[in-house]
Amino acid sequence: MIRKICLGMVPMLALVFSCTTAQADCGSCGGAECGGCESASACDDCGECGSCGTRTVYQRQYVTEMRQVTRTEYTQETREKTYTVMKRVPKTEEKTRTVTVSVPETRTKTVEYTVMKNVEEAKTAEYTVMVPYTEEVEQTYTVCVPVKEEKTSTYTVMVPVQEEKTVEYTVMVPYTEEVEQTYTVCVPVKEEKTSTYTVMVPYTEEVEMTRTVTKRVPQTTTKTVQVRGGHWETQMTEVPCNPCGNSSACGGCEGGCGDCGATRTVCKRVWVPTCETKEVPCTTYTCVTEEVPYTCTVTKCRPEERTKTYQVTKMVNETKTRTVKVQKCKPETRTKTVMVTKCVPEERTKTYQVTKMVNETKTRTVQVQKCKPETRTREYTVTTCVPEKMTKDVTYTVMVPQTKEETYTVTTYECVPEEKTQTYTVCVPHQVTTEVPVKVCKMVAVEVSADSCGSCGDAAGCDSCESSSNTGCRRRRCRRGC
Repeated sequence: MIRKICLGMVPMLALVFSCTTAQADCGSCGGAECGGCESASACDDCGECGSCGTRTVYQRQYVTEMRQVTRTEYTQETREKTYTVMKRVPKTEEKTRTVTVSVPETRTKTVEYTVMKNVEEAKTAEYTVMVPYTEEVEQTYTVCVPVKEEKTSTYTVMVPVQEEKTVEYTVMVPYTEEVEQTYTVCVPVKEEKTSTYTVMVPYTEEVEMTRTVTKRVPQTTTKTVQVRGGHWETQMTEVPCNPCGNSSACGGCEGGCGDCGATRTVCKRVWVPTCETKEVPCTTYTCVTEEVPYTCTVTKCRPEERTKTYQVTKMVNETKTRTVKVQKCKPETRTKTVMVTKCVPEERTKTYQVTKMVNETKTRTVQVQKCKPETRTREYTVTTCVPEKMTKDVTYTVMVPQTKEETYTVTTYECVPEEKTQTYTVCVPHQVTTEVPVKVCKMVAVEVSADSCGSCGDAAGCDSCESSSNTGCRRRRCRRGC
């Protein structure tokens, strides 16, 4: 912020310095230019004003300076650390446990079950049927009849009219200008460095170990099972005959069956259950534990230090100059004639037909389908299931628990601490100071010859002691000088 304020005050200081220099050069008018005379007699004695001399102007220039820059570089350093590793050591123990085994036991019990028997019964039912019939009905309906009617309407139309118009427009005309530019290029510089690093090299080692293997040994036993079966049998049964007037089973009764007590023989299928006892083989598996030795290949790693050479590329700044063609544009005013289309409103009339729908009532005779209820009678047979209780002996198996002791082997692991050493690489930072070229903008004082004396407002003398501007110069008391 302070730098911006200082740069803004530089042109003002240059203007004050140039005015002081110009007043010193104008010695012919008593140490002041005609524009700065205190009275009219000063300008009358000097005659025509001479040259105003030189003035100092400050210009901006880019200067390359070398500045000290501090940066951080890292150096690799090898260190060692000790850490503890927990190693698992196997330990085998024998233990005794109580096991409960279920032993099958066969028992017999009496079970009651219900059998459903079918009994047929004849019934009479009344039902209602909807009988369709046709009936003529007179109906009134409405019809829409189209009627045409002519109408007149007025509408507005926009009629296009073309008109010539002159328009001024500005065109940016391009031109090329050569400018000298200073630019900085980063040039890569390669540098070789050597570093040491640690690699873990794997190697294999054979170790003899034992493991516990559990096998399942089959044992075959025999058990007795009750199998439920049965078969269908056809049985002959006598049932009373149907109450009909002309049945031959009634012995030829003429007035219906009545109480004659006639029966008929019917065949029906009946399920006869059976129960059989069978010997079935049963296979059980017993678990047997044994120790089996085996050889295991273990992969381990040992640290190994290695050295590598690598290249580091650094970028060095280099200043160069080039001439660049810059494309610029300057505005240019041109004129062109344009045809402009305007729309003028115009009223017109049109005649069109409108169709209206008029309601008209008519009559027609329609045949309607209707239904009337009618009661009818029907006979049907209903089969009813009557429950009947029966008894049977059932054999079932119960698992009786028995307790026994067995010995088994348990492998436990103990954690034993073991110390190991590891080498690792650390990057250690350190500060390095280098010189870097930097472009800086500075204000440089330049001596420039002043123009001929102008008006007081332009900080110059009067054109002639007898000119009309002298009066204005004396009246304003201009102190700026040339």
